[in-house]
Amino acid sequence: MGCEGCATATNGSPKGCKSNGGCSTGGCNKLNTFDWISVMDIHDAVAFDIVEVSFKSGATKEFFKMPENVHAVTGDKVVVDDVGGYNVGQVTLSGELVRLQMRKKKVKEDAVLHEVIRVAHQRDLEKMQEARELEKPAMVKARAMARTLGLEMKVGDVEFRADLRKATFYYTAEGRIDFRELVRSYAREFRVKVEMRQIGARQESGRIGGLGPCGRELCCSTWLTDFKSVSTSAARYQNLSINQSKLSGQCGRLKCCLNYELDTYLDALKDFPKKVDKLFTEQGKAHMIKMDIFKRQMYYMMEDKRGRRQVVSLDVDRVKEIKAMNQDGKKPETLQSASFMPEEDSDIDFESNVTGVVDLPKEKRKSKRGRRKGRGRNSNNNNKGRGSSSKNKERGPSDRGNNKK
Repeated sequence: MGCEGCATATNGSPKGCKSNGGCSTGGCNKLNTFDWISVMDIHDAVAFDIVEVSFKSGATKEFFKMPENVHAVTGDKVVVDDVGGYNVGQVTLSGELVRLQMRKKKVKEDAVLHEVIRVAHQRDLEKMQEARELEKPAMVKARAMARTLGLEMKVGDVEFRADLRKATFYYTAEGRIDFRELVRSYAREFRVKVEMRQIGARQESGRIGGLGPCGRELCCSTWLTDFKSVSTSAARYQNLSINQSKLSGQCGRLKCCLNYELDTYLDALKDFPKKVDKLFTEQGKAHMIKMDIFKRQMYYMMEDKRGRRQVVSLDVDRVKEIKAMNQDGKKPETLQSASFMPEEDSDIDFESNVTGVVDLPKEKRKSKRGRRKGRGRNSNNNNKGRGSSSKNKERGPSDRGNNKK
């Protein structure tokens, strides 16, 4: 089912990604919210006069007041008032859902000061497209200028306003940066009002977007808004190998999805005994090598008196039983309980082929001495043949005639 944005706007232009209703991400904007009320034919007698407008395909979203003389619905491109100019964005939410969204983001109605000017016409959309085409070359120049001044920062994204009078430069840095000289250089180069905004590595990935190793779009660019701290202990609780390249996301930090299933793993680990890395039996000492949390299995490496090693799978209840015996100074005969051991009168034939692999007959191989002798004889014969052929080649026509006589 396609998103609501694939419908047709009031100005006749198609909304959404033009995929004919086949998009699977829920919309063409990042952090998109499905406006299900606007799809239903419900007349709101007391409409909420504030709408949510997104800029640059949802990279930033703000709230604006909707005047009575402007009739714009969800999905329409509108021209909004900005400080010292105007900008063009898309209405992503309207009606009562905006009230819920403002409550979620803790934005008060009195804090919304700017208004929607009008519905955008063709010339407004063309100017917005011109501004988007200038952003990538500007970002390349901005990075080169920052490197020339020797600043330890990275310009991740540039956003031009639709009236081409203001540009916002988003950058990442480890500490504080004195970019006063850089701002003056940007103003001379781009001839616009410059705004520098520092963001984190996760916010930068959310603005740029991309695909994760799971094959889906990045969570930070589709639905994730609050970034919680992720530590390597989350990977240890889930029995994941501490591999920095596999645990890191596009932003270079630990993946946010490591926290998604952490609570489930912590609940499952409550039933597992602690301090059971070593178990003692009559046959010897066993070391734990791994755990299967959801199957409630613990695997131990057992070494007998002969020095042979074998891996034994134990249930959590059996491990608790052996631990209690070791604490009392007792040792079981084996790791596995008597219920797992086969009886003497059982019909189990351990000598039969239970693996399904066909046993091939042993291949007869010649000894190395025989091979060497054979190679020596063959080499002598070959040399004899070669010598005779060389002699025949050296003979001339006169010699052949003498041989006939």
